[in-house]
Amino acid sequence: MAYADQQMSGNRVVALIIVALIHVAIGYVLISGLAYEAAKKVVERVTTVDIDEPPPPEEPDEPPPPEPDAPPPPVAPPPPINIAPAPPPIQTQPTIPPPAPPALIVPPPAPPAPPPAPSQARGVSPKGQSRWARRIQENYPSRALREEIQGTVGVRVTVGADGRVSSCSVTASSGSSILDDAACKGMQRYARFDPALNDAGNPVSGSWSTRITYQLN
Repeated sequence: MAYADQQMSGNRVVALIIVALIHVAIGYVLISGLAYEAAKKVVERVTTVDIDEPPPPEEPDEPPPPEPDAPPPPVAPPPPINIAPAPPPIQTQPTIPPPAPPALIVPPPAPPAPPPAPSQARGVSPKGQSRWARRIQENYPSRALREEIQGTVGVRVTVGADGRVSSCSVTASSGSSILDDAACKGMQRYARFDPALNDAGNPVSGSWSTRITYQLN
């Protein structure tokens, strides 16, 4: 009896398992079919709907180039602030002193003037006097020789800047006009001098005096 009950219990369990498997299979089929139908309907809707694509938007015109940034206006620096120091205290005097006398300025003494240059002035001086005096005496006038006239003549001559006699005058006559004339002619012809000079050393005219002796041998 116990064995039969145990066998019946095992069969029942197997039957329950089989029934459960059948329900699972039927559910799976139902779920799979429903899902397939639903997916098919969704696909049909999606494929049958016409979608109107909107026209592409028009390209906007190119914007104008940006204007260059204007430089900022110059900003002047703030003026310096001078803070004046406190003014010094004002001192009042009961009486005003007299003004000070002006200072006496003594200019320095002027430098001494330079000494004047030494004067180069000089008088007429004969040049080679012995030679030309002998020639004057040798040029004895022929008439005075014939008449044996002799004597001494004092003459004064003017000598030019070239050292030659420009004029002659008799200062002391020999007593014979022949000898007097011969003395002046001989001086003008033969006498030579170093001319006189002024203070600057320039040659100038000068005078010179001498005596000429005519004597027979």
